[in-house]
Amino acid sequence: MSVLGFGLSIEPRLWALIFVMVRIGAAFIAAPVFSAVSIPVTVRVTLSGAVGVLVLAVHPVTPPAQVFGFATVLAVAAEALVGFAMGFILQIAFAAPMIASEVIGTSMGIGFASAIDPLNGRSTQALGQFFTMMLTLLFLAMNGHLLLVEMIVKSYDVLPVGAAWLTAAQLRDIAFFGGYIFMAGLLLALPVGFLLLCLNLVVGMLSRSAPALNLFAIGLPTSLAVGVVALALSFPAMGDYMMVIIDQGLAATRSLVLG
Repeated sequence: MSVLGFGLSIEPRLWALIFVMVRIGAAFIAAPVFSAVSIPVTVRVTLSGAVGVLVLAVHPVTPPAQVFGFATVLAVAAEALVGFAMGFILQIAFAAPMIASEVIGTSMGIGFASAIDPLNGRSTQALGQFFTMMLTLLFLAMNGHLLLVEMIVKSYDVLPVGAAWLTAAQLRDIAFFGGYIFMAGLLLALPVGFLLLCLNLVVGMLSRSAPALNLFAIGLPTSLAVGVVALALSFPAMGDYMMVIIDQGLAATRSLVLG
């Protein structure tokens, strides 16, 4: 009887933990750093369970009466949508350096240089991978991963379990925040991109004045040299703006779940 009683008391807690882990796990699947392909699924599930235990210690959650009922399926879908939206907003902010790398790499003539990105598992430009690594290091240095976990835990105050439906205004804000990546990417590439644009104008005028000049032997090395020097000079300012991008992403996530 004691064993049976223990089983009956632990089963609702286990279902509550699994129910809470849906939102946390969805956020970790979509959020940067946590969604890297180099992180095993076992580690993500373990982190979701650890954060879920903290959530249950602060917010008592009652599991649904019917585990496989239609209402439970809707509640699980709502929890997954909230968690995925929180991580997706940060993923939008992390896409800004990729746009900047496309602009700079095309202007420098190194758009063909690509490598496998260990974070997302697909081929990206080498310059974009470098920007993504720097943004990730700044994100970790600013304790962005801890702030994300804190926002996930606090989201249960505003969006409790079982009633965590996103409104149309919140979905609209997520869609509008998608336009931020283009503005942030262009602003991030502005110092180097403007200098390379001026260089291309000069090279274009030289090609009109001296048609016999071999532009491939002069223009490409010049663009590479000027681009590398411009990156070295402007990278401190670019690093400061990367911190602004991280702040904007965290602020958008906070406004989504905390109002």
